[in-house]
Order: sequence, then C-alpha cells, then structure tokens
Amino acid sequence: MGSIKIAIVGVGNCASSLIQGIEYYKGKQASEAIGLMHWDIGGYKPYDLQIVAAFDIDQRKVGKDVAEAIFAPPNCTKVFCDHVPQTGVQVEMGAVLDGVAPHMNGADAKYTFIISDRPEQSKTDIVSSLQKSGAEVLVNYLPVGSQEAVEFYAECALDAGVAFVNCIPVFIASQPLWADKFKHHQIPIIGDDIKSQFGATISHRTLVDLCKKRGVKVERTYQLNTGGNTDFRNMLDRSRLDSKKESKTEAVQGVIAKRLEDEDIHVGPSDYVPWQKDNKVAFIRIEGKLFGDVPMNLEMRLSVEDSPNSAGVVIDAIRCCKLGLDRGIGGVLTAPSAYFMKHPPQQFTDDEAYQMTEAFISE
Repeated sequence: MGSIKIAIVGVGNCASSLIQGIEYYKGKQASEAIGLMHWDIGGYKPYDLQIVAAFDIDQRKVGKDVAEAIFAPPNCTKVFCDHVPQTGVQVEMGAVLDGVAPHMNGADAKYTFIISDRPEQSKTDIVSSLQKSGAEVLVNYLPVGSQEAVEFYAECALDAGVAFVNCIPVFIASQPLWADKFKHHQIPIIGDDIKSQFGATISHRTLVDLCKKRGVKVERTYQLNTGGNTDFRNMLDRSRLDSKKESKTEAVQGVIAKRLEDEDIHVGPSDYVPWQKDNKVAFIRIEGKLFGDVPMNLEMRLSVEDSPNSAGVVIDAIRCCKLGLDRGIGGVLTAPSAYFMKHPPQQFTDDEAYQMTEAFISE
C-alpha cells in the first residue's frame, strides 16, 4: 500500500511515543505485536507511517532531526524504543500564538517550554512546508487550551489539502463551522481529543455503561487525575481547562443512563505532581443504587504511562484518515471519531462506535 506521510504539530511526549512506536513495530508480525487495536487497517501496517514534517516552538527541538527532538526536554515519557534512526526531517519553528500559557514562563527548564529565538513561521510558510513535504495527514499535539494555535493549524491543513487528526480538546471536528469547512474542501478530519487505549475516560465510560446495562442507577461520580508532564503543568492554568473538562465530562455523560446534574459529576484534570513525569494516576468513584434502592459505590485507581497510551489510538486514527483520503471522503469521519475521540460530533457507546469503525475499515 505504500507509506502514509504524516506531519506533526507539537513534538512532545505524545509525538515521541508515536514515533517510537512506528519504529518499534517494524519487523514484527501481527502475532507478536502487543498493544495494538489493529495490525492492519485497509492494508496499512503501523510501520507504514512516515514522518515528513514537524513543527514545534522549543529551542531544544527546533532545527534538530525529529529522531533527536522526541527525546529532548521537557519530554519525559518512557523510552521503549531507543534506536529511532535519523529521519532526515528537521523540526521547523512553528507559530506560538496561545500555545504557551503565561504561567509556564520562568519555570525550571526541564518542566516547561523554552521558546526558540528563530522567527515564527506564517500560515503561508507552513502551508508551503506541508505541500513540499508531501504530507497527507497533519496530527495536532498542541497543549490543551491552545485555541488560536489549533485553529491556525487547522486552516493550514485546509489550505494545504491535508487531512487532520485533532488529538486535543479544542473543538474542530465537533464544531459545525469547522466540520463544514473540511467537508467543503473534501478533506477528512478525525476529532476531537484523543481517547487513550486504556485510560481514565474509556474506563469511566465502560463502568457507567455497565451500570446502565445492569440496571444500576448512577447518582454521583467523579474522576480525578494527576500527572507530572508538561500537559498537567500547562493545565494548572484553570482558564485553559474549559474545553478539556467539557470533553471528558461529555464523554461520560454521553453513555450514562440518565444525564447527571452538574453538581453530581466531576471529571477532569486535578493536579500536577512533577515526580510522576508521564505517569498518570486516575481515581474514579461511582455512587448509585441497586435492586431495592440499596446503595452501592465503586472506587477505582488506574496508573498508566500517559503518552504511549494515546499513541496506540492515534496510530489507528491516522490510518483511518488515510482511508478517508483514499476513498475521497471529506469532512468528519463519524465512526473513527466516535471510537477514537472523547468529544466527537456525535457520541455513541463504545460498543456501537467499535462496530461502526470495524464496518468503516472493512468497506
């Protein structure tokens, strides 16, 4: 089938895990490939992804080969493939816009971004780079709350004719105005806000869906998360959390039997613990009633390495986006968005979304 040429915005922990993963699965067979939801999607294997362009704003990454940049500070995710070969692709200076929160300035360099002194690129520059590179899919890994920056790169994707996978909770695919733009340009998009392979949101959704199927009335629930990567530090600015909290909350509300009042549900990032690095710990509690109105409650603690957990889903989302390109489908890819993302344009249960995605892949 050939390679899928991808460009990445934000060469952070998630990009590091994705690129490590592409190399990690080379030479493996389906029977020995642990941790993938799909080995083959429309003839494309995990190692068929090829990095052809990358953009960042950190001086420790800009100008370096992508293979070096993914291990540069402040990245702190687990290294599971330390032999990523040189890609021949240098990380280009992107556009800062609102991508760096003010409170990130002045922190210890290993925990924050250091803005490069290279000139920022314009939309024309980035569109030109995407076109010259031959990129087919642009993957957005910008920090949470980067509304202007995400919209800027979405416009770049539209102008360059490149498909878009939006991994963060700035609403593009789930915003009708943007969805219509991608449909008008006949460019596929999958979004918004990646749902990790086995993360807090998918676990929480599964539990409340189980309650619904077993006749348990859910009355209250919370999900509290801590982590020590730049994403969690970035989210200490609560003003950047509105879309993240909405995305995670609606992912749970979307499968619960009866929508809870706002005061009875809390889902969202909670605190930054530097020594956790890329480890994320989630605490989930569900309170409800069983047969005869007898009370029940459930407590769950989940500990995962955050970025590899998301890369296992992104690697499928990219391949589904490529299928959209191959088939001439423009606009939101409904089934993959519902299965891979927390805040798709339309919520389905994970069972429904899974079946829809399998049908999409096998068309």
